[in-house]
Amino acid sequence: MKYTKRHKAIILLSDGTIFHGKSIGKQGSAFGEICFNTGATGYQEVITDPSYFGQIMVATTAHLGNYGTVAEEVESDSIQITGLVCKNFSYNYSRPAADGSLEEFFNKFNLLAISDVDTRALVSYIRDNGAMNAVISTEVDNIEGLKKQLAEVPQMKGLELASKVSTKDPYFVGNEKATYRVAALDLGIKKNILRNLAKKDVYIKVFPYDATYEEMNAFEPDGFFLSNGPGDPQPLLGVIALTQEIIKHNRPLFGICLGHQIIGLANGISTYKMNNGHRGINHPVKNLMTGKGEITSQNHGFALNREETEQHPDIEITHNHLNDNTVAGLRMKSKNVFSVQYHPESSPGPHDASYLFDQFIENMQKK
Repeated sequence: MKYTKRHKAIILLSDGTIFHGKSIGKQGSAFGEICFNTGATGYQEVITDPSYFGQIMVATTAHLGNYGTVAEEVESDSIQITGLVCKNFSYNYSRPAADGSLEEFFNKFNLLAISDVDTRALVSYIRDNGAMNAVISTEVDNIEGLKKQLAEVPQMKGLELASKVSTKDPYFVGNEKATYRVAALDLGIKKNILRNLAKKDVYIKVFPYDATYEEMNAFEPDGFFLSNGPGDPQPLLGVIALTQEIIKHNRPLFGICLGHQIIGLANGISTYKMNNGHRGINHPVKNLMTGKGEITSQNHGFALNREETEQHPDIEITHNHLNDNTVAGLRMKSKNVFSVQYHPESSPGPHDASYLFDQFIENMQKK
């Protein structure tokens, strides 16, 4: 086993708090909103999830990198986080199916990552003080300079990021001769969502975030889909207007994560930035329609205003998050529209919620 020289590194939070660690490979600085993910596995899927764009991710699991990477286990074509923080990093891996190390994966996409951090203390601090902007850096002797640069980083609240991760041109997924056709709006769509739809005999045309209703409807879809994605949903005025148009025509519509928030906004329900969000693969949700519990995969920092959702005459809350009672799912009473705040494609995560894709198929059959 070769010896790897480690450079000192720091995490500087926007309130001035500093945590210490060591760089994994690359030197320099990376800025973004710091958040944490509670999943014990699935690090490759997490760091390639476009919903994490613009964020520094703290892994709460004790070890990272021990099972390497596999080319097929990505949710986009590149790493989406701006930086990573962990406790123990493994330069070696033991998984027979792996085709490379996590270190090599980081180097390929030029990601700054640091380890040997007291992540329990860091996560506890974020939980108590809320998600905030931060910088991870090997410039340990340039604290004042880093503070000045960090002060110029925009806050996540009010920040539109879907345009940064959306496709520039439409593309197709699935069998052209499939039974169903779905027009999907890419706000940061995960590959496994498209795989799940394609497995349900769906042919998908994926559109850029700024597509119009006329452009999407020209595909002659049986249903519409609003994807997950990063940033604050409120600045996405064009997407909200598009959603209102889909609802007005009573077309089957399914929204996940950011798409769920957009459906709420399209119905006049406001969103708010959460203290530290939900990010992990063990979030408990209750399906209010069936009374059953679900263990779900989640990744979001914004949520719908619960009081406004409850008071809306045409909205029914279908799912509750059992940790904090946030709105985890809804449906419209008079329209063929439903959405969830979590990830039924579960990459990574449990498959308790995969039935939601079947529900979408059933809704398209009723159109």
